[in-house]
Amino acid sequence: MKPQSMLFTIYGEYVRHYGSEIWIGSLTKLMGEFGLSEPAVRAAISRMLRQGWLDSRKVGNRSYYSMSARGKNRLEEAAARIYKVEAADWDGRWCIASYNIPEERRALRDQLRKELSWMGFGMLTTSTWISPNNLADRVKELTESYDIKDHVEIFYAEHLGWSNPKELVKKCWNLDEINDAYKSFIDVYRPQYEQMAEDLRQNKDVADSYCFVEKTKLVHEYRKFLFIDPDLPQELVPELWLGKEADQLFQDYYALLNPGAVRFFEDAYEVAPEQ
Repeated sequence: MKPQSMLFTIYGEYVRHYGSEIWIGSLTKLMGEFGLSEPAVRAAISRMLRQGWLDSRKVGNRSYYSMSARGKNRLEEAAARIYKVEAADWDGRWCIASYNIPEERRALRDQLRKELSWMGFGMLTTSTWISPNNLADRVKELTESYDIKDHVEIFYAEHLGWSNPKELVKKCWNLDEINDAYKSFIDVYRPQYEQMAEDLRQNKDVADSYCFVEKTKLVHEYRKFLFIDPDLPQELVPELWLGKEADQLFQDYYALLNPGAVRFFEDAYEVAPEQ
């Protein structure tokens, strides 16, 4: 697990629920549970500061780090998708983002593609991306923040031909690959969940440190689906779709691990001084 990705998971799962700010000493202790050294943690924090994900402040000789506005927005988006509620029936329309960004702004164009993919868009053509979810407001915010409104058009419209909806999905996403990833997740975590459930039924002690490490790894692994699963409505997924089973397994195992994980975090966390 890369230190920077682990920091995102720890901030998203724990720190944002405790004032969004944490002392470097607490972070070092928490990430030490995964075998990460203090220099590795500090290097990851420095990278996230440079990239605009974190803000810092000094109190005496102590350094405290909090998610920037950009970072908080990303964590909120991720949480909404990881802990999603049952979606309403699909209305049959598609959100479409089409762009024509000049070659001299190629780096920005590449970044836009990454952001659209993260949101759950699929590439229909090189410069036309689609999603069955109404993400128009988020695309507007994104294009405004990048100052590329003159180069992007956004639609929310019906598809009139010629592919049927599931054929259109196949053109934009490799669902077999995503399904295989869900199967791998289930194969790894189903035995772990069943073993812990059995241990708890037999009143065996499960260390809080174990719960913290395993819950953090669980969320870290499940969070990867945000980058590959477009969160399609039920009407558009294959009949044998493992996303729902994986999601239920995630929720069940999370519920077992969470109490001990939170206790361990609270023991390591120190309340930051008021600003």
